[in-house]
Amino acid sequence: MEIQKLGVCTMYLDVGMDDGDIILKEEVDIDENENAGHLWNRLSTLGARMLVDTLNNIKNGIIKRQKQGDNFTIAPKLEKELSKIDWKNKTAIQIKNLVRGLTPGMGTYTFLKDKKIKFWKVSCFTNEEFINNFPEFKNYEFDKNYGNVIYSDYKKGLFINAKEGIISVLEIQAENSKKMKIADFLRGNKIEVNSKFE
Repeated sequence: MEIQKLGVCTMYLDVGMDDGDIILKEEVDIDENENAGHLWNRLSTLGARMLVDTLNNIKNGIIKRQKQGDNFTIAPKLEKELSKIDWKNKTAIQIKNLVRGLTPGMGTYTFLKDKKIKFWKVSCFTNEEFINNFPEFKNYEFDKNYGNVIYSDYKKGLFINAKEGIISVLEIQAENSKKMKIADFLRGNKIEVNSKFE
């Protein structure tokens, strides 16, 4: 998987939103399993250090102003509807990234038998990786029934068929309940194979 990077910078104020000259910048790698909360904590520490370095550089007269290019992205406002998992259209990796991006904030949710279920941590596998772990699925039709539970066992986990892969749920929260590790959840809550998340 390609390593994602995030640019962090200090800049001068200008008329527009974040369009002043850059004073200092750094890039950080985003781990493929890192969620928004973990990244926020890392960036808070980095931002504090960069602010001190920026002020010292201004004080010592060693600032080099750098014009911004136009190859940036403005993050959209997070709407509540975004947090619902779209099993029909989103790939397994897109679902995983949605969960990562909305944790620990609003989280993501789906429905099982008309009950709202939140996912707080998931991983994903290609179909081939899943078959390597569970050879009995070598003839399973992965290209349909997205959202279907294909394996549910408190020792091995909860696996859901998704577009272009399999979602493995690691942390889950039932309606009117608390967040739990999937093993603990499945000890007290049975989720049948062929149940469908929607």
